[in-house]
Amino acid sequence: YERTLVLRRFSLDTGLAAMEVDGREFLSTPPMKTVRFGDSVANTLAKFKKGDTRDYELLKHQLSEPDIKDGQIINWLQEFRGCVTQLSKDHEQLIYVVLRLPWLGRSQAVVDEYLSFLSSLVSAQTVYLRTCLRMAVSHFTPGRIQIQEGDVNISDSDDDDENLPRNFDRCHQALQIIARYVPSTSRFLMPILSENFPFVQKSSRSLECYVHNLLRVTLYIPSLRREILELIVSKMLALDVSAPRAEIEEVEENAAIHQEASGAPQDDCLFNMDEDEDTEVNTSTAECVMAHPVAERLDMLMAVLLTYIKDMCYVNGSLELERTKALYRDLMYVFDKLVLPTHASSHVQYSVFYLCSIRLVSLQLFNQSERGLAEAFLDHLWKLLQGPSQPPVVRQAAAGYIGSFLARAKFLPVATVKACLDLLVPWLHLYINSQDSGTRAFCDITLHGPFYATCQAVFYTIIFRHKAILEGNLRKGLAYLQGFNLERIVMCQLNPLKVCLPAITNMFAAITRKYQLVFCYTIIERNNRSMLRVVRSSLGGDLVSMNTNPLDSFFPFDPYLLKRSGRMIVPLYQVWEEPSDCGVDTLKKEIKKGSVEDEDDFLHGETPHMDTEMGVTPGSFESHLRSPSSVGSPPIAFLQRPF
Repeated sequence: YERTLVLRRFSLDTGLAAMEVDGREFLSTPPMKTVRFGDSVANTLAKFKKGDTRDYELLKHQLSEPDIKDGQIINWLQEFRGCVTQLSKDHEQLIYVVLRLPWLGRSQAVVDEYLSFLSSLVSAQTVYLRTCLRMAVSHFTPGRIQIQEGDVNISDSDDDDENLPRNFDRCHQALQIIARYVPSTSRFLMPILSENFPFVQKSSRSLECYVHNLLRVTLYIPSLRREILELIVSKMLALDVSAPRAEIEEVEENAAIHQEASGAPQDDCLFNMDEDEDTEVNTSTAECVMAHPVAERLDMLMAVLLTYIKDMCYVNGSLELERTKALYRDLMYVFDKLVLPTHASSHVQYSVFYLCSIRLVSLQLFNQSERGLAEAFLDHLWKLLQGPSQPPVVRQAAAGYIGSFLARAKFLPVATVKACLDLLVPWLHLYINSQDSGTRAFCDITLHGPFYATCQAVFYTIIFRHKAILEGNLRKGLAYLQGFNLERIVMCQLNPLKVCLPAITNMFAAITRKYQLVFCYTIIERNNRSMLRVVRSSLGGDLVSMNTNPLDSFFPFDPYLLKRSGRMIVPLYQVWEEPSDCGVDTLKKEIKKGSVEDEDDFLHGETPHMDTEMGVTPGSFESHLRSPSSVGSPPIAFLQRPF
């Protein structure tokens, strides 16, 4: 190195460095001089090819200097651009050092030169495409800061970096440039996006930023949207199933009690996810931070995803029909692949719920007039339910989604509810016709799981929607419900009241008795007297009684618990209003003040998960209902979300 130190030369900044550098005005200060050691880049590469590596190593050392100046970076990059065709695979370590130059936080002149170098590099040397993509994606989360308290390292993301929006913009600019010069970018980018996804236990901020940036990629590489949504939803489902509903409720309740006892002020919302005053729930003084750490991470991600859905469908307040339909198709693909087969998820499925709330008025959607996304969703579930080639577990899940969606979606008109009942109830009668004369006409969940799930969906829908069906014209409404011949369904040999949840059975019995539609209590009493059959434990040993939830019922649209993203769901959600004149004393429970979830859900505590000891689930439920394993874009509001 002593010889190379003698070879010192000075070079003036080029024209690209003539704008503001390090905060200095060009016109008021003399040109900066940059100090360099060693030979030019071209000569250094020539020497390296001949086996002389001294200048080569010196070059890498200078590029790695932490206090490197803007003018120096510009000069280096210009020289590299001039000999980009010589940067073969043999110079991988040198390119790695160049790509690690601190360009994001620099002046615009440095950024422009860096992006020019990227475009030249990927055009001339596609072998470095993956390396360039990894460089851009590595900046999708806030940089880490080192914090040491004694012997404990509590380093985490730098949430206070005010330059994050600008840095993210520059990263996406780099990706767009690469995609413009290399058409096959999307094929190489998706694995890198998956590999760099932060561990789910990372801070909420890191997860939020990364998911936000993933969704921004879909704006200029739309061919990746389906895969990106699949990646995001799979990670969110992992969070969702690891935070059971009962656990979230307990943690939030304990936190509220502790906060009330300590007299601590409530935390305000961190930011306004929905600026539309017509749909926004006023929560300026309400708590928005979840006490449950996993629920807090999931809440952040749900807020980002729901905001993305809204901003993709609406541009400047106007509904973009084609974009909305395309997003629906992509989201339904992910729903079928990941969400529908996942048992006991509580919140991720609300992304579909929210998208279906968008009414496509007078729209020829899928060649059907006046049909919205909600109707398309219900039709899709109906095809899954009645499809004989579908696994029973999928058909039962589809029935659960139909019943829960019909009951809870406030935006569904009563005509849509009745249209669904007009499909479900006749299907039940046809099923009974096919079984009454057969050898399997007895109560057995394994044989008739989809039938029982559909029965429960019908009962659940009638419980929630009977008032809407009957209001306006009571006589006409009663005639409509009487036409279903519900008595035949209840009294058939398959005995659905024996399988459905007791809370649903009792409430359905009370409502149908009030309007003299069906008298269920004789069958209920008979079922109570005859104990449900017992089965042998899957772990061996003595016989055990059946679970109180033998159908392993799942109501995907039970009350939404997440606070921040919940502001976008609450206006669309039908809460449970317990009838005051049905006389169902067994269903009345103590209502805790301030707990919206307890006030809403009359099924609270009635849907336990099947224990591993119980061997009664149909068709090996546990094997099917698993959690999943793991250029130039239109200016939409999602791009401008603050960080």
